Amino acid sequence: MYLSEMSKDQLVGFKNDTLALYNDFKSQGLCLNMSRGNPCKEQLELSVDMLNVFDDGDFMSENGVDVRNYGMLDGIPEAKEFFSDMIGVSNEEIIIFGNSSLNAMFWAVQTAFNKGVLGGTPWSQCGSIKFLCPVPGYDRHFKVTEFFGIEMINIPMTPTGPDMDMIEKLVAEDDSIKGIWCVPQYSNPDGISYSDETVKRFASLKTAAKDFRIFWDNAYCIHHLTDSPKPILNILEEAKKAGNEDMVYIFGSTSKITFPGAGVAVMGASKKNVDELKKALGISIISYDKMNQLRHVKFFGTFANMCEHMKKHQAIIAPKFRIVCETLSREIAPLGIGEWTDPEGGYFVSFNAMDGCAKRIVQLCSEAGVTLTGAGATFPYGVDPRDRNIRIAPTYPPVEDLKKAMELFVICVKLASAEKLLAE
Repeated sequence: MYLSEMSKDQLVGFKNDTLALYNDFKSQGLCLNMSRGNPCKEQLELSVDMLNVFDDGDFMSENGVDVRNYGMLDGIPEAKEFFSDMIGVSNEEIIIFGNSSLNAMFWAVQTAFNKGVLGGTPWSQCGSIKFLCPVPGYDRHFKVTEFFGIEMINIPMTPTGPDMDMIEKLVAEDDSIKGIWCVPQYSNPDGISYSDETVKRFASLKTAAKDFRIFWDNAYCIHHLTDSPKPILNILEEAKKAGNEDMVYIFGSTSKITFPGAGVAVMGASKKNVDELKKALGISIISYDKMNQLRHVKFFGTFANMCEHMKKHQAIIAPKFRIVCETLSREIAPLGIGEWTDPEGGYFVSFNAMDGCAKRIVQLCSEAGVTLTGAGATFPYGVDPRDRNIRIAPTYPPVEDLKKAMELFVICVKLASAEKLLAE
C-alpha cells in the first residue's frame, strides 16, 4: 500500500515501527561517509603501476624536451594527442592543465571576469551578469559562479538534457547571460546523457551576448556502467557546422580514471579560443606537471587502452549501483514515497523524496552515523525549491558498508515521509 493511501492509524503504526528500526541503527554507532563521489581504494589500486613508468630512466618527450624541466605551457605533444581523443578535439584545440578540471573551469571564468573573452569587455565591467544552471546539477559548478557574484538561473533537467526551449528563449533575449554549466554525459547527479537533438540545439544557440560560453564539463565521458554505452555527439564538431565553434569550452580529466589528487585535466576549445587563453595562462604559470602528463601516456599507451582500463572500474562499482537501486526498488517503490535514477554511467544516483523531506532525511541519516551530500547541494545557493533531491554517491564505501548505509537510508526516507503525511 502507498503511504499516502494509509489511514491515520495505519500511518501512526507505520511510523512507530520505523522509528524503532531507526533507533536500533542509532545505537550501533555507525560512521559511514557517502557525501562525495570518491573512487574507492580498489579503484585507486588499478593505477598504482603508473608510479613505476619512469623506472626506465626515460624522461624525454617525443619532441626532445626533458619533461622534468620548464617549458611547453600547453602540454607535451604526446599528451595533446592522447587527450584530444578523449574530449574530441584536434591537437591545436587543447590545453593540458594540472590535476583538476574544476581548477581549469574556475580559471576560465576568472579570465573572462578579469580580461573578457576574445578581446571583449571583462565580465566584471558588464554590470549584473548571469549563468544558466541545469538542476539538479553539480554543486561545485555553482560554487564557482557564486564566488564571482554571478547570478544563477535554474534550468530544469528533462530526460534528454536541460530544457532547451527555456535556454533558447533566455539567451536570445538577455545579453547579461554569459554562460551555462553542462555535464552532458551521465549528468551529475541525474545520470542523464544529452540527446543528439539537445547537443545540436546547444551548438546552434543564437545568443544576445557575443561572449556567451557553454562550459561543457564532460567529466564522465568514459565512465560507463554498462557494456553497451551510448555515445553523445561531439559538441565542437556540431558547433563548427553551425558557425558557433568559439562558443564552446570543453573540460575533462583523469581524476576518477587514475588518481583524483594526481590526475591530468584538459580543456578543449576552438583554436582562436585556445590561442587567446594561452596568452593569459602564460602569465600565471610556465608549465604544468609534464612528468605526470608523460606518466599517463606511458601507462596507457593509447586512448583505446584507457577505455579498456575503465572496464575494470566498471567491474568494481557497477555492483554498488545495483545495491542502491535494488534496495530502493524493494523498500521505497511499493510505498510510493520516492523516485530515483538508474544511471548507465557516471558516479551518482539522484533520489527525489516527497516534497519537503530531503533535509529531514539527510538529518536523520547524519544523526544515525551516515553522512550524505547536503540536501539542496544540487541547486544554486544550496536551495532546492521543493526540498526533495538527494545525491547518493555509492562508489567509495565497501560493499558491506554500502548495504548498511542503504538500509538506514530507506528507513530514514520512510520515517520522514510518515512524519510529513501525519503533519498534513
